Amino acid sequence: MRVKRFFKKLLKEEHPPFEKAATEDDLLKKKQIDSSLADTMELFKKIYYVPNNSDVNIRYIEIGGIKKNAAVITISSISNTKLIEELVIRPLLINEDESKEIELLLSPQVRKADVIEDILVEINNGNTTLFVDGEPYAYIISSGNFQGRSVEKAENEVVVKGPKESFNEQAMTNISLIRKRIRDEKLIVESTTISKRAKNELYLVYIKDIANEELITNIKNKLNSLDIDSIQNLSVLEEYLEDHIYSLFPTILYTERPDRASEFIEDGFIVLLMDNSPDSLILPATFWSFFHNSEDHYLRFLFGNFIRILRLMALFITLFISAIYIAITNYHVEMIPADLLLAISSTREIVPFPSLVEILMLEIAFELIREGGLRVPKPIGPTIGIVGALILGQAAVQANLVSPLVVIIVALGGLSSFAIGDTNLNYTVRLLRFPFLISAGVFGLFGLTALFTICLLYVTSIKSFGVPYLAPMTPNDSTAKDTIFRRLVKNELFRPGYLKPKDIEKKAGE
Repeated sequence: MRVKRFFKKLLKEEHPPFEKAATEDDLLKKKQIDSSLADTMELFKKIYYVPNNSDVNIRYIEIGGIKKNAAVITISSISNTKLIEELVIRPLLINEDESKEIELLLSPQVRKADVIEDILVEINNGNTTLFVDGEPYAYIISSGNFQGRSVEKAENEVVVKGPKESFNEQAMTNISLIRKRIRDEKLIVESTTISKRAKNELYLVYIKDIANEELITNIKNKLNSLDIDSIQNLSVLEEYLEDHIYSLFPTILYTERPDRASEFIEDGFIVLLMDNSPDSLILPATFWSFFHNSEDHYLRFLFGNFIRILRLMALFITLFISAIYIAITNYHVEMIPADLLLAISSTREIVPFPSLVEILMLEIAFELIREGGLRVPKPIGPTIGIVGALILGQAAVQANLVSPLVVIIVALGGLSSFAIGDTNLNYTVRLLRFPFLISAGVFGLFGLTALFTICLLYVTSIKSFGVPYLAPMTPNDSTAKDTIFRRLVKNELFRPGYLKPKDIEKKAGE
């Protein structure tokens, strides 16, 4: 062992940890451009591999008024070429008035840049860059025109009563949807680059005089610590930000509804937006954030609370109904009335499998049918559900592989899971069913109770960016009462105290 440790130490000394050295391209990008137009164009042709890269368009022109050669670089697929042609190139070519040429170049809409890296970022964002011979800087004209979907209805978070708009893949459109709802000069949209090669932009949205500064600093530190080439969307970023990567319980809330994101912003939460992501991430997130639905406050007081009761019942039915059936039929038959016990026994007489195997077979089959219905084209999805649920279930009963009561129990548990609207919480509940099934099959109700207690203790120990996961229920927060039941809107006078917002009061009480 000593010899082995000696050689390991020797190898470490001879071969120190690899550090990524700055490449020639990295050093080149830090330099300023040359005032010679020919040299500058040769440099950018080399960077963009022109003419092999047919998407990059370099056009040479002569500015009419000041009689200077110039060049325009655009990426045609992401730039509004018609706009640049009409408002920039044609006026520069045709106009003979030197004062108007200078006025155009010094317009407030035109920015200057002299560092190669800054110019590359602008070109890659779809903006047009104008180089003039003899000038050691470039003119940047906004002309970005990325293609994307229009604002459509939300697909995953469907509501009957309430706004129907949802986020799309363009961050500027998503910010606009939030600003349409929060017309406050204190609404801050901060942008930061979170990847080195792809230069992906991330936007932090919060209200300056409400959001907690410590929370904002904590999130920024996590973002600044990222060292990766590319993060294409928020779904990937979520894994980098989570404190508990291997936990079944999500600690970052996903939503594709701008109205829901706006409500969280007004309460002091931080919202993350990003191009290529038709959704937003809300930080921090508690268990009740996933349990609640945006429609709870759109319905009348009694109706909203009734829906919450149904959702809570669906949560417990999904988690425990199959496990309780196994525990009672295997270990606690004295809890079942005699007539029901005889009925269950008569249906299971010809079934060759134990009840645990029987339930597991149906649960896995239900998950396969559900996943198959999600991944196939929409017209075929309902067909798969009908075939799987009716034909296969009925055939399994007639083939004496499962009992009819087990089909009813698994179907009830599966259907109840659809009442849990949040995607991440839905996956959590679906996965937790299997540990509960196994514990009930091995130890009965005692195993089921023990596992539930362990899960409860674990959930109380989780924090999301410093906020307890079960807040405001535990630790108790007197200012936030929106947990299982919601209050009247006029009685919701305070923002969540566990966020420690700068302004905790929403409005003055009556």
